[in-house]
Amino acid sequence: MSDHTRFAGHAVLVTGAARGIGAAVARRLAEEGGRVLVTDRDPAEAERTAAELRRQGLTGEAFGCDVAERTAVEAAVARAVDAFGSLDVLVNCAAHCTPDTPRFEDGTDETWARDLDITLTGVQRCCRAALPHLAASGRGAIVSIGSVNGLQDFGNHAYSAAKAGLGSLTRTLAGHAAARGVRVNLVAPGTVRTSAWEGREGELDAVRALYPLGRIGEPEDIAAAVAFLASRDAAWITGTTLVVDGGLTSVHTGFHTALHN
Repeated sequence: MSDHTRFAGHAVLVTGAARGIGAAVARRLAEEGGRVLVTDRDPAEAERTAAELRRQGLTGEAFGCDVAERTAVEAAVARAVDAFGSLDVLVNCAAHCTPDTPRFEDGTDETWARDLDITLTGVQRCCRAALPHLAASGRGAIVSIGSVNGLQDFGNHAYSAAKAGLGSLTRTLAGHAAARGVRVNLVAPGTVRTSAWEGREGELDAVRALYPLGRIGEPEDIAAAVAFLASRDAAWITGTTLVVDGGLTSVHTGFHTALHN
């Protein structure tokens, strides 16, 4: 548990927080004193994460929220404000990734739209609903979870396009929100050990060698970056993308291996 109290008195809403990166973010911000509304489209799983926070003596409540539904997003923001009296931090973790078809032309409009609607437009819905409250708090911060998929080619066309779009939205919204006292930033993770990789340990072993730091990421690595950007430690940072990827996109491990073998 962190010894910091950077979020003491802060009201926090985290989407996609039932498991993986979202759950780790909720736990980290709660450990640092935040009062966290754990939201997810699976209410039972959201409650499980929130209950675990409470068992640790932390402040966590759960709320079912599908970011594809505007009314659900608005209800989640209203719940956070009702429960905590304000909203200071929004962390957008919810996303959707459909596996690519073998041939690009075999993909459907429906799967493309689903990935973009949840991963990109869902963030827009959450930011739109939360922004007035974040501005009113006087210390508002938005941190969204992007991906190295938005920076380089790692497959997943629609998901990657959506994550790249989050980089642009982060910059434009940061410019708009700055005058209202709200900072907007993005964390772009590399491969992170989450439930999405269950049963695919062989693939994780294969990609581990590509990471200069010698391992894949853990959800806590991403949560630490989110906590920094959401805190006053990052008071003069907005509109930026913080890449948290063990060096994957900055060092061409395969090239070095080929050269020195």
